[in-house]
Amino acid sequence: MKKLIALFAAALLALPAVAADAPDSAAMEKALQSLPWERFKAIISTVPKMKADVDAYGPLGWEFVKKNYRTHGWKKNIDKLDPEQKQRLAELIKARS
Repeated sequence: MKKLIALFAAALLALPAVAADAPDSAAMEKALQSLPWERFKAIISTVPKMKADVDAYGPLGWEFVKKNYRTHGWKKNIDKLDPEQKQRLAELIKARS
């Protein structure tokens, strides 16, 4: 039981470090909105959850996004990503900026 408590305590102590390393959703939103359409679409197409959100509306979804991606609020979509996907998105944005 003591080992379990020690492991749990160690995990809790590690959480702030992980949270501090997490990319900022608002900053990623602004970076995405500043990209040219082709780069934006390429990035969104490689993030399964975000691509699925757009694909759910079919071709009209992509037309809407093309017209509004610079003003649309992407932060909510980014916040829904798990930490690994969020980190991957940050890397893609940085690589294509």
